[in-house]
Amino acid sequence: MKQRYFIELSYKGTNYHGWQIQPNAITVQEEIDKALSTLLREEIETVGAGRTDAGVHAKFFTAHFDSENTNINVDNVVHRLNKFLSNDIAISKIYKVDNSAHSRFDALSRTYKYYICKNKNPFNKDFCYHFPLELDIKKINQACQTLFNYTDFSCFSKLHTDTKTNNCKIFQAECVGDNDMIIFTITADRFLRNMVRAIVGTLMEIGQNKITINDFTQIIESKNRSNAGKSVPAKGLFLERIKY
Repeated sequence: MKQRYFIELSYKGTNYHGWQIQPNAITVQEEIDKALSTLLREEIETVGAGRTDAGVHAKFFTAHFDSENTNINVDNVVHRLNKFLSNDIAISKIYKVDNSAHSRFDALSRTYKYYICKNKNPFNKDFCYHFPLELDIKKINQACQTLFNYTDFSCFSKLHTDTKTNNCKIFQAECVGDNDMIIFTITADRFLRNMVRAIVGTLMEIGQNKITINDFTQIIESKNRSNAGKSVPAKGLFLERIKY
């Protein structure tokens, strides 16, 4: 009987093609699976709480894996994993869970933040989108309220994905200005591929007075990706929290 373990980690996504294993691309999942398999001397396949796109970061991410070893010295494995993996990936915790626990399906909500910096800064160039133009944050927050009225966000989804439904429940959506930074926060029960970056890109058009809040409502109701704004760059996006 195998034992299931949860693993908590964070990663800088700049040098990775997202979380999920893909052919001919370096991913975070592949690096962790290789490291765990080497250290535990068995074939380990992790299951992540979701997938992040290429270049997206995670301040908090969870995955689970099953092991023949029912009593892993988790502190030792965490220490050895962190020495084994690149500096772009940090393991914070590994712990036993019930074998029915699932990192993806048991998650109640996920929170993303998107960072925009007004001024060019060489020290955060990998972590925020440099956008020097003014944005009307009040209007953006008014538009954010519109998101709570809908569940079908096909207009913000990458086309031709393998998801069975484009329905999501958004619990939080807001924008705040913090000195040089503008930070979008959004929490939902699930997210579609590219959804956050497409929402932010469209909200930025409202903030520049290129479209109205009524236009934003019509975009959502159209369920057509081509009507929404462009996706903002991946480097400004962080998965911040997963609630179970």
